[in-house]
Amino acid sequence: MNTGAPTVLVLGGTGFLGRHIVAGFAATGADAVPSARHGAHRVDLTAADPGPLAALLREVRPDVVVNASGRAWAAGAQEMAAANSDAVATLAAALTGLPVPPRLIHLGSVHEYGPGTVGAGTREDHEPAPVTDYGRSKLGGTRAVLDAVRTEGLDAIVLRLANVCGPGTHRGSLLGAVGARLAEAGVAAGPATDPVELRLAPLRAHRDFVDVRDVVDAVLAAAGAPRQDHPVINIGSGAARPMRLIIDRLVALSGLPVRIVEDAGDPLRTDAEWQQLDISRARRVLNWSPARDLDTSLSDLLGAARTELTTQTAMERKT
Repeated sequence: MNTGAPTVLVLGGTGFLGRHIVAGFAATGADAVPSARHGAHRVDLTAADPGPLAALLREVRPDVVVNASGRAWAAGAQEMAAANSDAVATLAAALTGLPVPPRLIHLGSVHEYGPGTVGAGTREDHEPAPVTDYGRSKLGGTRAVLDAVRTEGLDAIVLRLANVCGPGTHRGSLLGAVGARLAEAGVAAGPATDPVELRLAPLRAHRDFVDVRDVVDAVLAAAGAPRQDHPVINIGSGAARPMRLIIDRLVALSGLPVRIVEDAGDPLRTDAEWQQLDISRARRVLNWSPARDLDTSLSDLLGAARTELTTQTAMERKT
């Protein structure tokens, strides 16, 4: 990186993670450039022609590239493979083709590991065995980066993220969907409100959640960290919590009367029942640990959902 203010290109810079990452780098004085399929610096990493990506890299000349792009919600296996795996291979090839390749920070996922061991945290040397299309596609992307590190000398760090929550959580996720539903119910609530009914899939799993702003702190740390011989670093809370407890807490923070109904669920669902990341390497290598507790993340998730809803309602009234 330059000794002055670095230039940081954030791919997927208009999404949930990307927006926070752009703001985090900008707050440090960096020139943070968001790129996505729409906007001023448009690039579609899934396009067959890598020319626009190469042109963008020549134009921006970044010191750091953060790959926060990809598909998770409302996408099939092929779409996820194209966005989370094939596109990363295209990116890695474009970076290694530059005269002076920037550092790449690639955002991976806890879902790459597959089922964890109950009661224990999963370390970076755990052999990945994903059980979902999303996990398999994300693992393909990570392997593309690691292949480029090994064969082409690419300077890269892969941050394997736990499930991310906090303000702006995507409505496609369970917490995002529940937060949006609670925000809608809160705005519509009268003096005598019947309980809100939430019909959810069985909440059997234990999950590791990390606040999106803690993810930003980890990305900032990774941007300035020494080059890594073993580039994969887990980023999470280091704790697995029951999903029912998390949803109950989100409901309690909303202050609304709510009745939760757990449906029978999909008997073919193969999602991992236990996810807990061992984050000792992040503490050691990045001097990073999560700074925000789950209540803060959930409260801010609800606050952002309410703000989005009231802003949208006000705009609709003006039109």
